[in-house]
Amino acid sequence: CLTRLCSPLAEKTGKVLGEFCRCYKEQYGVALFNSVRYEIEGNGGPQAQLLHRKVPLEDHVIYSGNLFQYIEENKKWRNRFCVVPHNYGLVLYENKLAYERDLSPRVLVNSAGYKILTSVDQYLELVNNSLPGVTPKSGQSPILKCPTDFPLILWHPYARHYYFCVMTGKEQEKWRAVFQDCVRHCNNGISEDSKVEAPAFTDAVRMYRQSKEQYGTWDMLCGNETQVLSNLVMEELLPELRTTIGPRLKGKAQERQETWGQLTTLSLSCQISDAVYRMVYEQTKAQYDAATAKCEQERPQMESTIRTDMDQIITSKEHLASKIRAFVLPKAEICVRNHVQPYISSILEALMTPTSQGFAEVREVFFKEVTDMNMNIVNEGGLEKLVEYMEKLSHLAFHPVKMQSCYEKMDQLKLEGLQQRFDVSSTSVFKQRAQIHMRQQMDDAVYTFETLLHQELGKLQGKDDLCKSIQRILERVLKKYDYDSSTVRKKFFREALLQITIPFLLKKLAPTCKGELAKFQELIFEDFASFILVENTYEEVVLQSVMKDIMQAVKEAAVQRKHNLYRDSMVMHNSDPNLHLLGEGIPIDWGEEYSGQPEAEPDTDKRRRAKQVVSVIQDDEGVLPYEAGAEALLQPGSPEPREPDPGAPPSSPDGVEEIREALAKESLGDGVEAEERLMNESRVQHTAPASPKPRADVPSEAKMPHDTPASPAPGAETSSPSAGPACHQPSDKETGEEVAPPGGECSPPQPMSTTESGEGVQTEF
Repeated sequence: CLTRLCSPLAEKTGKVLGEFCRCYKEQYGVALFNSVRYEIEGNGGPQAQLLHRKVPLEDHVIYSGNLFQYIEENKKWRNRFCVVPHNYGLVLYENKLAYERDLSPRVLVNSAGYKILTSVDQYLELVNNSLPGVTPKSGQSPILKCPTDFPLILWHPYARHYYFCVMTGKEQEKWRAVFQDCVRHCNNGISEDSKVEAPAFTDAVRMYRQSKEQYGTWDMLCGNETQVLSNLVMEELLPELRTTIGPRLKGKAQERQETWGQLTTLSLSCQISDAVYRMVYEQTKAQYDAATAKCEQERPQMESTIRTDMDQIITSKEHLASKIRAFVLPKAEICVRNHVQPYISSILEALMTPTSQGFAEVREVFFKEVTDMNMNIVNEGGLEKLVEYMEKLSHLAFHPVKMQSCYEKMDQLKLEGLQQRFDVSSTSVFKQRAQIHMRQQMDDAVYTFETLLHQELGKLQGKDDLCKSIQRILERVLKKYDYDSSTVRKKFFREALLQITIPFLLKKLAPTCKGELAKFQELIFEDFASFILVENTYEEVVLQSVMKDIMQAVKEAAVQRKHNLYRDSMVMHNSDPNLHLLGEGIPIDWGEEYSGQPEAEPDTDKRRRAKQVVSVIQDDEGVLPYEAGAEALLQPGSPEPREPDPGAPPSSPDGVEEIREALAKESLGDGVEAEERLMNESRVQHTAPASPKPRADVPSEAKMPHDTPASPAPGAETSSPSAGPACHQPSDKETGEEVAPPGGECSPPQPMSTTESGEGVQTEF
């Protein structure tokens, strides 16, 4: 069925991408002009007081640990060792031993666009609500049966779903915080450092959707450019796909509905939608890369024209804007006065309360961590303890569990009736944006603190001076944080208000204004048509109609000192003139600089000392049940398992005890053979000419120090050391997984009792 649809799907995808690439080419010229104009004219905002760290998570992993994964191909739960490296991908290994031996991971997941669910009921409700013609029946047995009370499900509207579970509520909360941080980071996949490509892309997406009468925020603007474009295509393809495939299901109407329900909950996303998504992704990447390459090729000539004719282009654009303003502004002002102005203060208050509480919590967490460190230094020792605590503090912003109390404040964001009035599909866009700002401000505060403290260390005499200096620097940094957080929040409020009100105004004005815009095209000189667009100029005029009210509302909130906002007139000039020079220096490595080691460490030792941001969970009973298989492989004297009943049919373990028994049977059934397989795999790797993949020893759950040596998991761009000419390399699929070939030198070792033919998947992120 899907094979017969490949050609129509490819044709439809090509049509959508063709329209988008036309929009992108138009927006590229406008973005390039704006970038060059900004470079020449400046107009920068207030200078940040805090320093900004350039490479915050080098040689670190966020978290690693064990959990159970549901394998759809054989309907069984399997133990997996999960590593979250500095790029926030999810890397799943067969077990901890496979990770430590640098074997290829089973699954690599980019979590952009996913939602993290903590119950099967949540998952089924979300699936049923997103698919037409499927309604849950009361008393119906759950399709996905979780063996513990602590599931973690990664749901995506188009890509494959992932099902995990853990043993305790504490583990579930920790993994949920880690997964949410991964989603938050991966969703923010379009680089803000790009001053031309990024605005050109986001404006092209917006223009394309508005051409389809789709205004307002879009939840699936997630991930990098290819992922966002794939989501854009799938948004149009999926309804057609359901309509086409639904009638092909055999049987009576009721049977067909039940079959479709069964298919959608566990098979649609991983078999049909995921397969289509990967096809779309491949085609999207190829066409988008070709479009961007063509624009880059034309950029030097376009930039030369802009710099030569800048004054004429600006004059031509202002002339066009004056004509459009005379036509549009009276209508826009009436619309703003009647439909927007009365609600601006309500929207702003709804945004300010949770956002400011979140930033206040960031300040509190930072203050508490530094104060606790200072007290511990007084009680426990001097410089040695300082080094230990500073290594932990330096990555506070990237500790999902400690930052969770800050992020949770944004869950209070409710726009109530305003959300329906202004066609805001969801508040998640604003929540995640504010949370990213919180993390950045926390890291800026920490980095500024450690830079100032590092500068002072050479001047200090004894422990008392050290503690006084820490307190003094803390106060300085908090003052800088208050100023920067006020600036960041005011900018966030203005942008959020524009994101909410501008699409609403454009939709309201479209019937009377949009059809008349074509007549203004003749006012643009042909030589400047690549840099001035009527549609963009029209939107700028609409923006100007509401911008004054938005600026005034934010200004009044600052004048009243609501939520600790500073007035625009309050500017901190050169309070630390040399501070930003310090931030340009070599990054501080507290462990290396103050460890007292007489000579440089080999690279292998440095990898072993790589730190893990989040400590492993302590288990009251000692070793976690997940580790039974991995530890047995390392212990040759392990007892023999019980022989299974040969007549019993194979079944998937449902209970916790059954899972433990299954893991023991699988891992202990032939420990020698498993060890030999791993050793053979290791020998194969050593025969390859490639350099070994960086790794370090990740601590077992029983030891549990906070800064346990761990290693950054291999990034998707790093191939397996054993890769040869015929070896399967990780593909460049940020949203779909490529099935690894069975057998061969690069295949990870398979458990003896496992038939997971489709589980070995790889994704580059």
